[in-house]
Amino acid sequence: MEQAQAVRDYLQDLQSRIMAAVGAIDTHDYVKDAWSKAAGEPLQGDGVTCILEGGSVFERAGCGFSHVRGPRLPASATQHRPELALAPFQAMGVSLVFHPRNPYVPAVHMNVRMISAAHPGQEPVCWFGGGMDLTPCYGNADDARHFHAACRDAVQPFGEDAYPRFKAWCDSYFFLKHRNEQRGVGGIFFDDFAEGGVENGFALIRAVGDAFLGAYMPIVQRRKDTPYGVRERDFQLYRRGRYVEFNLVWDRGTHFGLQSGGRTESILLSMPPLVSWSYQFVPEPGSPELALLTDFLVPKDWV
Repeated sequence: MEQAQAVRDYLQDLQSRIMAAVGAIDTHDYVKDAWSKAAGEPLQGDGVTCILEGGSVFERAGCGFSHVRGPRLPASATQHRPELALAPFQAMGVSLVFHPRNPYVPAVHMNVRMISAAHPGQEPVCWFGGGMDLTPCYGNADDARHFHAACRDAVQPFGEDAYPRFKAWCDSYFFLKHRNEQRGVGGIFFDDFAEGGVENGFALIRAVGDAFLGAYMPIVQRRKDTPYGVRERDFQLYRRGRYVEFNLVWDRGTHFGLQSGGRTESILLSMPPLVSWSYQFVPEPGSPELALLTDFLVPKDWV
């Protein structure tokens, strides 16, 4: 399908641009790992996983492109499309998670993707998904406002209701139900998007993908040299535990990849390199650690 090739070309270029920006800000080189899945495996397809570990700015920064095809659409992708259950499908996307070294630099996630499915003899049905969200360990209102303003501006051409709708969707989705806690300060999120047809969906994921570097890299530049000590580092590792919990327990993208027989290392590139859990951690009154919980990890209109 000609449109699928256009989406693929865009996604590969997006990955290259993002990793070039990572390479320009970090002194450590990243690894570019091209892979393919041959006939006879649960999925067929190919991809490129780019990952930087042990850098001066990013302790782990992973950005993966994948384009896979399979005989049966996983259940995690048919929640709103039961008529496509077990249909042959193809899926392609770019997904990234950056875990910074400095606790004052927030972690970030961004994903844009297209899925197409059809039972034999039927026309393919295409839909799109994606978004980006910010997860600080130490909250900063200026950073949250900047990030949300970039998200708002990216989706503005798709209607006045696009940002409020996608922001609320993000707040609802990136929520740890077992903790009754937001994962971060949010951003935008959309799934099963087919409004306006394929061209409109493709335009939306391009708008989000192209806005990512402007939304996140200025925050990195402002915070990467902030002094910190053992206390901040310990809290960072503790908060990363929440990230792991969400990705493994609730994230539909992780479930889709694992259920469909995807490449495990690429699916789990979002995991932080170091993390800790503490039994019944209680932040001190008046501390910035408590402020994260009370002032930032709550749904809020940042712009």
